[in-house]
Amino acid sequence: MAVREILKMGDPRLLRVAEPVRDFNTPELDALIADMFDTMHHANGAGLAAPQIGVNLQLVIYGFKQNERYPDAPSVPETVLINPVLTALSERKEDDFEGCLSVPGLRASVPRFTHLRYEGVDQHNKPISRDVTGFHARVVQHEVDHLLGILYPMRIEDFSKFGYTEVMFPDMDPNDDD
Repeated sequence: MAVREILKMGDPRLLRVAEPVRDFNTPELDALIADMFDTMHHANGAGLAAPQIGVNLQLVIYGFKQNERYPDAPSVPETVLINPVLTALSERKEDDFEGCLSVPGLRASVPRFTHLRYEGVDQHNKPISRDVTGFHARVVQHEVDHLLGILYPMRIEDFSKFGYTEVMFPDMDPNDDD
């Protein structure tokens, strides 16, 4: 399919609340999802939300076996999640560093729920419901935030742990900065 341009922080389209997907099993939806996976893989991302490529729909994709940007992270199954609902299964939050394809070159420590359930549907309108923890839970929360017009810097509580990847993580490959 095609690699799409990823919008960067400052673009007002990233601040919109996305609209629900209503049409399933369409060539347009299939093409959009294929483009999103091409774009995510090209950018070596862990996930991508439709608003990041300028499409105002409640659609996120994520997953990888290994990711150079998060070398210590366990694998996350490749998933298409549409019209998601997140439910925290514990009040416990954990801080960890995140980057974002829409915020290139920067990383920050961001608090996220450690255990949650996500529900929604896939591209065929088949229900998805998973209870997840750890990095999987972090990735889902990060991507679903994009559907609410939230970028991870809006979640930072300690700005002393926010900065340029090349400064904070000098051993990291500069091509894997976000």
